[in-house]
Amino acid sequence: MDQTVEKQAMAPKAAPVISESEKNTIIGGVLLSMLLAALDQTIVAPALPTIARALGHAEYLPWIVTGYLLTATAVAPLYGKISDVYGRRPVIHTGILIFLLGSLVSALAPNMLVLVVGRAIQGAGGGGLFALAQTVIGDLVPPRERARYAAWISGTWAVASIAGPLLGGVFAEHLHWSLIFWINLPIGFLAMAIVNNPLKKLPIAAKHHRIDGLGAVLLVIATALLLLALSWGGSAYPWFSPEILGLVACSAVFWFFFALRLLRAAEPLVSLEVLGNPIVLAGTLSMFLLQAANIGASVYLPVYLQSIVGLSVSESGTAMLGLLLGTVAGAAFSGRMITRFVHYKRIAMIGISLAIVCIGLLSAIAGHASLLEVEILTTLIGLGSGTTFPVATVSVQNAVDRAHLGVATGVLTFLRTLGGALGVAMLGAVALGYGLPLAAEGSQTRIQLTSATPFVMIFLTAGITLVLTLITLALMPEKELRGHEEHAAPVLAE
Repeated sequence: MDQTVEKQAMAPKAAPVISESEKNTIIGGVLLSMLLAALDQTIVAPALPTIARALGHAEYLPWIVTGYLLTATAVAPLYGKISDVYGRRPVIHTGILIFLLGSLVSALAPNMLVLVVGRAIQGAGGGGLFALAQTVIGDLVPPRERARYAAWISGTWAVASIAGPLLGGVFAEHLHWSLIFWINLPIGFLAMAIVNNPLKKLPIAAKHHRIDGLGAVLLVIATALLLLALSWGGSAYPWFSPEILGLVACSAVFWFFFALRLLRAAEPLVSLEVLGNPIVLAGTLSMFLLQAANIGASVYLPVYLQSIVGLSVSESGTAMLGLLLGTVAGAAFSGRMITRFVHYKRIAMIGISLAIVCIGLLSAIAGHASLLEVEILTTLIGLGSGTTFPVATVSVQNAVDRAHLGVATGVLTFLRTLGGALGVAMLGAVALGYGLPLAAEGSQTRIQLTSATPFVMIFLTAGITLVLTLITLALMPEKELRGHEEHAAPVLAE
C-alpha cells in the first residue's frame, strides 16, 4: 500500500483540462492582443501630418513607421522560442507590457526623437504578439480543426485595416494625436485580464531548454540592417549608393555569423531540425513570396486608382475594401474546407492560380480598366491569395511537435513580415525604373500620369512572384493533419 501511494506521488501530474469556454476565452484574448499590435501599424499613417506640425522635424516622420517595423520584425522569432521555454502566459504578458510601455512613451513624447524611440519599443512588444496569438491557437486546437481559426486572424487584420485609418484620422483631426497611443492602454490591460487565468492551464512545451542569447543578438542586428536597406533604398538613397550597399553587406555578414551560430550552438535559437523540415521550409517560403506580392501590390494599388482610374484619395481607400474583404473571405473558405480534403494544399494552389490569372488580366487592361473591372479583379485576387494563409500556417504547425510550435510559428511570422517589406522595396524599384513619381504617394493631391506602363510592370512583377508562390506550394510535401491525439506526437514530426 505504501509503495502504491509513493508511486502515485511521484507520477507526473496530468495537465489541467481546459474547457471549451476557457479555450474560446483564451483565443478571444490573444486575438485582442493581436488586434492591438495590428492596429498600430495602420492607425498612425493618417496622423503623421498632424504629428509633424505638433513636434516638428518632419524629415524624421518615416521613422515613426520604420522604427516599429524594424523591431517588430526582428523580435518575432525570439518570442516563439522564449514562449516554448518559459510558457505562453508570461511571454504574452511581457509582450503586452512592453507594447504598452512604448505606447505610453509615444503618447507623452515631447519631440520626434522620443516618439520614434517609443514606436521602436512598441514594435519590440507588438512583434511578438503576432506570432504568439497563432502559437496559442496551435496549443489549444489540433491541426485538423485549426484552419478555421485562420478566418478569425484574417478578420482581426481586416478590422485593423479598416478601423485604424478611421480612428487615426478622427483622433488627429478632431481630438489629439496622442490618443492613437492612449487607446492602447485599456485594450492591452483588458487583453491581459481576459487571458490571465485560463492561460495558467497551458503546459510549458520545452521546460529544460534555454535561449541562445548570442544567436538572438545576431538575428536582430542582421534583420534590422536588411530592413533599413529595404526602407531607405530608392527613397532616402539610390539603390546602388554606398549607404545601401554598405547596409546590405553588413547585413550579409551578420546573417553569415548567425548561420554559423545555428550550426555550432549547443541549442540554437532556431532548431536545425525545424529549418530542415521540408514542410516548414516550403510553407514559410510560400508565405514570404505571397506577402511580397500582396503587400507590395496593395501599396501601389491606391496610387493606380488615383492616377489612372481617377479616384480621389478617400475614394481609393474605399476601393481597397474589395481586396481586403476578398482576402478574409478566401481565408475563411480555405479554413473550412481543409478538413474535407486529403490533399488540402490543392485549395491554396487553386486559389493562387486564380490570383495569378486575375492579376495578369489587371496588368493587361491597366491603361483602360473601369472601376468595376478593377474591383472585381482585385476582389478575386484577394479571394485567391487568402486561401494560402490557413494552408501554410496549418501545414507548418502540423509538421512539428508542441515543443517546437513556438519556434516554427515565429519563423513563419518573421518571413511573412520580411516578405512584405521586401515586396514594397521590390515593386518600388520597378515603379522608379518606369518613372512613377513615388514622392506623390500618400499626398492629398491626385497623381496624374499619361501612361499606365509603371502599373503594368508592377502588376506583372507581383504576378511573377505569385507564380513562384504556386511553385513553392506544389513542392511542399503534405502530411496528414493530426487530430486530438496531437499530444502523442513525436519530438519532431517527420
